[in-house]
Amino acid sequence: MLYGMCHMINKLEKIVSLCKRRGFIFSGSEIYGGIGGFYDFGPLGAELKFNIKQAWWREVVQMRDDVVGLSAAIIMNPKVWETSGHVSTFSDPLVECPKCNRRFREDEGHKKCPECGGDVSSIQARRFNLMFKTFVGPAEDSASLAYLRPETAPGIFVNFKNVLDTTRIKMPFGIAQIGKAFRNEINPKDYIFRSREFEQMELEFFVKPEEEYIYFEYWLKERQDWYRALGLNNFRARAQEKEELAHYSRATSDIEYEFPFGWKEIEGIAMRGDFDLSAHSKSSGQELAYKDEETGEKYTPHVVEPSAGVDRLALAFLCDAYYEEEDRVVLKLHPKLAPYKVAVFPLLKNKPELVEKARAIFKNLKTIGLNIAWDDRGNIGKRYYSQDEIGTPFCITVDFQTLEDDTITVRDRDTMKQERVSIGEIKNLLEQKIK
Repeated sequence: MLYGMCHMINKLEKIVSLCKRRGFIFSGSEIYGGIGGFYDFGPLGAELKFNIKQAWWREVVQMRDDVVGLSAAIIMNPKVWETSGHVSTFSDPLVECPKCNRRFREDEGHKKCPECGGDVSSIQARRFNLMFKTFVGPAEDSASLAYLRPETAPGIFVNFKNVLDTTRIKMPFGIAQIGKAFRNEINPKDYIFRSREFEQMELEFFVKPEEEYIYFEYWLKERQDWYRALGLNNFRARAQEKEELAHYSRATSDIEYEFPFGWKEIEGIAMRGDFDLSAHSKSSGQELAYKDEETGEKYTPHVVEPSAGVDRLALAFLCDAYYEEEDRVVLKLHPKLAPYKVAVFPLLKNKPELVEKARAIFKNLKTIGLNIAWDDRGNIGKRYYSQDEIGTPFCITVDFQTLEDDTITVRDRDTMKQERVSIGEIKNLLEQKIK
């Protein structure tokens, strides 16, 4: 058991090292010593996050006729957060060590201070609100107080009427959003899993009150199918216990991934009832109800909410894809998620005829919308292994036979098998393999 734990922790250390070395993830403001709970995504990390968001948006919005998209502002009228309950209830239990003043979450179960070892077992916890405060306008007073949003969902609820008024969408329907959220975590940890700035992909699916559970089960299955389609392993669905549920939730199931630091939530599917629309309707004085034009029936819809964290998913996909095979490290990312889909090599960079031919293929492949890498460094074996380490599914090599018969070598990342393909067949072959 101890060996297994050490092995998993060591795996995380290796992934963190790879992410820094190959340009996936950097510490925020690194040249100034960093800042806790904030991370920058480098060239490859930015592509990975973009691909995750694109895959989600394609599946949840573009492939459906009952979901529309939204992009709400990060800073909203503070009454939004008062109405949603975030101002009064969005907090964690905080314990402060009387000896060294280190602060940490009470629910982490520390009996001794992790900093100085002082006894904190009898310290009374106090509530710490997780929202970042800011001010709108030149004055810094209570009248100009605002918050960075701790989640994206309220932006959807306050635009419910706007969406109804400007679209022809009918019940049941969803409004989806991808955007930044901010939480002033007491103790950010586990790399990018718990950070203070992150992105969410949220869907609020509005249904008839009596159909809420039906669609809860529907979206729980849909979301698990999406993970399977992208090749994610080691995940499970877990129903929350009654004491875990948020105050608005009738039921919530978490999709959890087995990270090196344990089973942790990557997405939650919740039955929110009519709490949000009813609360905002009462507070704002605006009716947030749905009227069926055919039957004349009017009611406040109930909501099923699948909510996933982009950063957490990026870490889950990286952990799941990381393999060590003999003398190589390989990220077996699904082709849809891989930062580069294909890498193009000339066999030798000091042979102009090979470089020219490879460059022409590289430019041609760019036109089909794939992110393509060019690599002419070192020997061909090192180039293959370098691309394996960043998850590139396919490598194309232009060699001397290419000059004779217009064929190239396509190497598969996972099997390392190579096949000879006509240059004219490359586009169709890659599109089939990736899609």
